[in-house]
Amino acid sequence: MLLHLLPLSCPRRPAAALRPGSGGGGGGPWARRAGGLARRRAVRRTDLQPETPPRRGRGGGDGHDDPHAGGALLETVRRLLLAKEEADAEGGEEEEEEQAQFPKRWAIVFLCFSAFLLCNMDRVNMSIAILPMSAEYGWNPQTVGLIQSSFFWGYLLTQIAGGIWADTVGGKTVLGFGVVWWSIATALTPVAAKLGLPFLLVVRAFMGIGEGVAMPAMNNILSKWVPVSERSRSLSLVYSGMYLGSVTGLAFSPLLIHKFGWPSVFYSFGSLGAVWFTTWATKAYSSPLEDPGISAAEKKLITSQSTAGEPVKTIPWKLILSKPPVWALIVSHFCHNWGTFILLTWMPTYYNQVLKFNLMESGLVCVLPWFTMAVSANVGGWIADTLVSRGVSVTTVRKIMQSIGFLGPAFFLTQLSHVNSPAMAVLCMACSQGTDAFSQSGLYSNHQDIGPRYAGVLLGLSNTAGVLAGVFGTAATGYILQHGSWDNVFEVSVLLYLVGTLVWNVFSTGEKILD
Repeated sequence: MLLHLLPLSCPRRPAAALRPGSGGGGGGPWARRAGGLARRRAVRRTDLQPETPPRRGRGGGDGHDDPHAGGALLETVRRLLLAKEEADAEGGEEEEEEQAQFPKRWAIVFLCFSAFLLCNMDRVNMSIAILPMSAEYGWNPQTVGLIQSSFFWGYLLTQIAGGIWADTVGGKTVLGFGVVWWSIATALTPVAAKLGLPFLLVVRAFMGIGEGVAMPAMNNILSKWVPVSERSRSLSLVYSGMYLGSVTGLAFSPLLIHKFGWPSVFYSFGSLGAVWFTTWATKAYSSPLEDPGISAAEKKLITSQSTAGEPVKTIPWKLILSKPPVWALIVSHFCHNWGTFILLTWMPTYYNQVLKFNLMESGLVCVLPWFTMAVSANVGGWIADTLVSRGVSVTTVRKIMQSIGFLGPAFFLTQLSHVNSPAMAVLCMACSQGTDAFSQSGLYSNHQDIGPRYAGVLLGLSNTAGVLAGVFGTAATGYILQHGSWDNVFEVSVLLYLVGTLVWNVFSTGEKILD
C-alpha cells in the first residue's frame, strides 16, 4: 500500500492487539471478513498518529524552530491516503453486498415471468378443452370461433385502461388485480358452460378483462426496475413465460382431461393464481424507490440508468398520436398478432383435422412450437443486448430483430402447403414460432425505448390493435375454414407479416421521442 512508501517511524500496535477476541472465532467467514476489515482500519488509524518531530533550527540550529511545516504536510498526505483506502474498502463492501444478495430487479422479473406463465396456461387450456366441450354441447366451427374470440372482447377493453392505470397508480396493484381476476374467471368456466352459451361467452370476456391489464402493467414495472442495458433480456424472459405457459397448458391439459374430465383443467389452473398473488403482494413493489429491502448498490445501479421518472398525472394523447414511430408500433403489432393468435387458438384443431392427431397427440405436438419460442426469445434478447452494449444503435437492433420476427414466420408458413408429412408440418410450425419470438427484442421492447414514462400506455395502445387482430383473426379463421381451406388462413397471415415488415423498417425508431 502507498502508506508504507512514506518514511514513517511510527510505532505499531503489538501483535496481540491484532488477534480476534476470545469468542472462539464464531460468526462464520462473513463475520471474520468484517472483523478483519475493522481491525485493518484500526491499525491504519494507529499507524497514522504522527510522532512529534524533533525540533531543528534553521541554518544549523541557531535560527528559529519550525515545529509545524514538515509534520503538517506529512499528516495531510497521510489523511488523504487514508480517506482513499477507506473509500476503496467501502466500495468493496458494496460489491460484496451486491454479489451476496440476489438482485431484487431480477426477482421482480421472475415474478412477472411466473404471472405470464399462468396467463397463457389459463388462455390455451380452452384450445384443448374446446374439443371435448364441442362434442358434449354440439358446437359447430362457427360457434367454436365465437367462443374463442369472446376472450378478446374483454381483453380489448382493458388494454389502454390498464396502461393508464399502471402509469398513474403503479404496476404492482394493476398486475395483482389482473391475475386474481382472470384466475377467478378461469375457475368459473365449467359452471358457465353448463349454464349455457351466453354465460360462457360472458365469463370468457371477463377472463380477457383480467389478462388485458397484464402486459401494460408489466411494461410499466420493468421500465422502472430494469436498466436499459438489461432491457431486451428481461422482457424476453418475461414473454418466454407466456410461451412456457402455452407449453405447460398444452402438455398438462390433455392429461387432466383424460384422467379427470375437461372441467378439471379450469379448476386446477385457476387455483394457481391464489398462490402467485400471495407472493406478489408481500415481495413486489412498483419501483425500486418504494422497496425498503433493496440494497443501496442495486438502487444506485437502477436509478443511474433509469429514464422512466415519476408516475404521470396526465397522458399527452395528442403528442403521442402525432408520432410516426407510435403508429409503426400500432400497425406492426396488429400485423404480428394476427398470425400469433391464430396459431395460439387454432393449432390444436389444425393438428386434429389436417394431420389427424388425436386429442392427446394434438396437445403434445402443440408444445414444440411454444417451447421453441421460449428458447429463441431468450436467445434473441441476449443477442440484442450484446449488440447494444457493443455500440450498435438501438434503432438498428430493433429493426433487425423485428424483421426476423416478421419474415421468419412468413417464410415457414408458406412451406406448410408443400410438406407431405405431419413431422415436417410440425417442424415448419416450430420454426415459424421460433423466429416469431425475436419480436420480443423488436417491437415489444420498443415501447420503453421511445417513451419510458408512458410505457404502459404505449403498450396498451399498440396491443389494442394486436387484440383487434386476435378478435378478427380468430373469428375470421372459423369463417375461412367453412368456405375455404387452411392454406387460405396462412396466406392472410403471410400478407400481414410482409406489410408489418415494410411499415416497421420505414417508420420505427429506438430513440426516446416522448419525455
